[in-house]
Amino acid sequence: MRQLLKWFSYIGLALTLFPSFMLFMGLIEAYTCKQLMALGTVIWFVTAPSWMNKGKESKE
Repeated sequence: MRQLLKWFSYIGLALTLFPSFMLFMGLIEAYTCKQLMALGTVIWFVTAPSWMNKGKESKE
């Protein structure tokens, strides 16, 4: 399950990065870029906290 969440979070991170380059190159419109980046942001912030820094917790 944790590995699946990692993949989804990386996909979300890619969706926040690549649409801006695609817009710059003229491959997509601004509206599509905004939608993809918003979707990527939501995916990243929902999935990433569930697996990040889990190995660094102290055992108290």
